[in-house]
Amino acid sequence: MAQKLIPEAKQGLNRFKTEVANEIGVPFTDYNGNLTSKQCGSVGGEMVKRMVEQYERNL
Repeated sequence: MAQKLIPEAKQGLNRFKTEVANEIGVPFTDYNGNLTSKQCGSVGGEMVKRMVEQYERNL
């Protein structure tokens, strides 16, 4: 397994994921096996979209 370069990043990404899921109405919990692939994908897609927008603003 690869070494984590920034261990604190995992907590930050989990908070970000939960925030995005709440905003778009996906009921994320500690167990997400009851969610559809579409629901999980929409959260991941929105996260990437926001990260790219933030990066572009900082250019």
